[in-house]
This record gives sequence, C-alpha cells and structure tokens, in this order.
Amino acid sequence: MSLPAPVPRPPIAPPMPIIPPLSPTHDQVPTLYVIAVYAVVIFALWNIPGARVLINPLKLLTIGWHEFCHIVMAVLTGGTVVKVSIDPDMGGATHVVGGIPTLILSAGYIGSTFFGGVLVLSGFDTLVAKIMSFIVGMGLALPLVLVRDKLTILLTLCYEGLLIGFWFIDHAQALRWYCLFIGVMNVLYVVWDIADDKYFRKVNDSDATQFSLLYPNLGAHTWALLWIIFQVAVLVGFVLLGVTVFKRTPEEMRAQADQFLPT
Repeated sequence: MSLPAPVPRPPIAPPMPIIPPLSPTHDQVPTLYVIAVYAVVIFALWNIPGARVLINPLKLLTIGWHEFCHIVMAVLTGGTVVKVSIDPDMGGATHVVGGIPTLILSAGYIGSTFFGGVLVLSGFDTLVAKIMSFIVGMGLALPLVLVRDKLTILLTLCYEGLLIGFWFIDHAQALRWYCLFIGVMNVLYVVWDIADDKYFRKVNDSDATQFSLLYPNLGAHTWALLWIIFQVAVLVGFVLLGVTVFKRTPEEMRAQADQFLPT
C-alpha cells in the first residue's frame, strides 16, 4: 500500500524587519543630513556680507514671524503695541506699553522655535510640506507692505516663484527641502539673532540682550546659551517626531500628497 504524496506547502515569507520607532528609515536619513547642512549654510549666508542680501526675503519672513509672536502675546497680556519695525539688517523690534514683559519677550523665541519645528516636519512628509507652503507663501508676501528696496522685492518674487514651481517638481517632493530650509532658519533663530549682535552690531538688540536688561543677574551670553539649548532641544524633539510618525517611502508620500491638490 503506497502512501499519498505529501502536499507541498507554500513557501513562508521571511518576516518583515521591525524598525524601532526612533530609528530613521533609509529614506529619512537624507533629511537628517540636510538639516545639519542647512544649519551651516544659513549661518554662512546670514553672516557673510553680500550673501546676506540673497536671503533677505527669508530673513524678513523669519523676523516678521518672531515679531508677530511678540505682538500676539502683548495683546493677550493686556499690553499696547506702540511701534513695530522689521528690517533684514537692523533686525526686528516691537515696542509695547503694559502687558507682562517676561511673557512678551519669551514669545518671540518660543514662537519662532515651534513654527520652525512644524516646518522641519515638512522635510519628512510631502503632504505637510504642501500645507505649510501656503503659510510660507503668505509669510513671504506680507513683509512687502513695509519693503521699499527694489532688490528685496525682486528677490521675494523669485522666492515666491520657486515656491510655486516646486509644487510641480517630482509631484511636490521639492517642497520638502524648501520648507525644511525655512524651518531650520526659524527653529534656530536665536543663533542668527545673536550673530547679528556680535558681527554686525545691529540697531535692534537681540532678545537675549533684552533678557539681560530685564534680569541683570544673568548676562546676555548666559541668556543666549539658555535659549540656544532650548531651541536645539525643540529641534531634536521635532526631528524625533518626524522620524517616528512619517515612516513612508517616497512612493507612499506621493500617493498620499496627490490626494491634496495633485500636480
């Protein structure tokens, strides 16, 4: 009596590798390197005479948001805004009467940091970049109300053109790097603000200097170090958030982003 032939079993697929939540995927690693490169590039562009002019529109966006945060907190704490100035070379200044000085002064760096952090998430996801690009576009345009320099106006139009053009490059993938650049510029604003104080002696003091006047027990350098630590910590936090939440391949990002204003 012959035994029946064994039924062949389908091959068992090897188990999918489990990536720890805080470990970047192969597609996320370039974003981490780009953040570091952007920080170096922005520091150079912000501080090299001549090259500074090329990023004036982005500086106006960054400084403008920073001052806007001061204004909002001044209003929320019962203060009255007397005067606001925004200049890519002299920096920004918000003159307030009343309100709670500590909260008003803190709002600038805190607001810049978290706005930049959200933009940093754009580097990890195309859909986030698409959404944030609308805010960036408005942020570039609004300072033109105060700008009279023709070169800055022309550069602003160029940056707006790039923003629109990047929507149509590789299904808006290029927007990720554009928004990420502005995100790094905002999230580390205290570094550029203090560099302006040190190298260019700008008219409007940095907020670190203002804190040393408000609380003279700590010098401006100590306040600067504390704010730098805060901003770097927040940047690391948003990077870890991006690594954890947006574990998508470029194809998956494209498919998701195409559901929102496909290009």
